[in-house]
Amino acid sequence: MHTFIEHARSFPARVAAAGQSLAPLADGQQPEALFVTCSDSRVVPSLITGARPGQLFELRTAGQIVPRYSLDRPTGEAATIEFAVEVLGVTDIVVCGHSQCAAVAALARGDDLTAVPAMSGWLAQAAEPVRSERPSERDLDHAVREHVLAQLERLRGYPVIRRRLDDGRITLHGWFYQVHTGLVFAHRPGDDLFLPL
Repeated sequence: MHTFIEHARSFPARVAAAGQSLAPLADGQQPEALFVTCSDSRVVPSLITGARPGQLFELRTAGQIVPRYSLDRPTGEAATIEFAVEVLGVTDIVVCGHSQCAAVAALARGDDLTAVPAMSGWLAQAAEPVRSERPSERDLDHAVREHVLAQLERLRGYPVIRRRLDDGRITLHGWFYQVHTGLVFAHRPGDDLFLPL
């Protein structure tokens, strides 16, 4: 923690030394996109995209899961999505999965998650990939890509997104980030393939 604390203390000075100012951020935010991704510490949206403060609204969940829309059981994730779209007016939403995703691997293998019951319940909300006793890395990457597409489908079930999709005010993107190479693959709906950006 010591290193993080020191960096936090020196942050204002480092910003100033770079000739930048955070003052305009006091006027509010106008992010260009909502970036939905995993909580995994190896996935850093601003590092991957080069986004500066105020440009990217982030939603990070275990396994980049988008819960089903339900006013009977509102979630922080649904509130974040609605706020990003309805209040902030983002015009793009990216759902970004990643290689070596422990959450999707647990789903794919049908792991026993009794030691982490909250995680087990959270993952139970996800569309389950085809199970395999010992999935290969390639199988897991495929499962993550399918999982990303399932989360995009969930987003289409949100009324605020459905309206904007219908009138062309929002675009959904499916990405797959390869943590060991830094490569990003984007889903091309016409071909139903994930291809390098």
